[in-house]
Amino acid sequence: MIFDRPLVPATLVQRYKRFLFDALLADGTALTGSCPNTGSMRGLTTPGSRIWMSEHDSPTRKYRQMLEIVEADGTLVGINTGLPNRLAEEAIRLGLVADLHLYENLAREQKYGRNSRIDILLSDSLRGLAYVEVKNVHFSRNPGVAEFPDSPTARGAKHLEELGDMVEAGHRAIMVYLVQRSDCDHLQICRDYDPVYAAAFDRAMTRGVEAYAVKCLVSPSEIAPIGLIAIDEAGASAIRNFA
Repeated sequence: MIFDRPLVPATLVQRYKRFLFDALLADGTALTGSCPNTGSMRGLTTPGSRIWMSEHDSPTRKYRQMLEIVEADGTLVGINTGLPNRLAEEAIRLGLVADLHLYENLAREQKYGRNSRIDILLSDSLRGLAYVEVKNVHFSRNPGVAEFPDSPTARGAKHLEELGDMVEAGHRAIMVYLVQRSDCDHLQICRDYDPVYAAAFDRAMTRGVEAYAVKCLVSPSEIAPIGLIAIDEAGASAIRNFA
């Protein structure tokens, strides 16, 4: 995904109220912008961090600037949670995620399960249905290791249970972890921050849900999926690693 216009560099002052951030431009101009990530953004909100923002001219927008990338641990990290579905679709169409590119049709945001919407629904006259859930990943505590989640997510655990239900109904179900940073070569489920999600992940794997982690190359000009990385089996006795 190529950004429509060049991102603007700045220095982060603070991120607050989940939806907002303050920053300083190179000339010292102070501004407030919107943050398209309501999560904890653990490790990515340090004051003084280098950031890159997109600019929007719509008169209906309250804030012209929107946070897109934060530099952390010497790498660029995409934080916009509105992008992973687009990036996952791109990865599928490029043939980066197993055989998912062979499905005839791809639809986004389809109703399914328990009053939920699946991020991507694949359908094919021969292969049937494949339900694809996408999660954004940007957390890393140790070099080379991406982790999900970075805070408790009951919604994420619910999605895993619903994917398992789809497998038991005779369909295919896939969990895609979209890693918006290029410094990681494997992904771990963050068991200490959310043991409930970890248990839900283990159960989903035993029920036949597939899991893939897609790494992205992040730059101020584009964010692009570049390939799969392994998902660690540590801590789960029956996980099948599809990467």
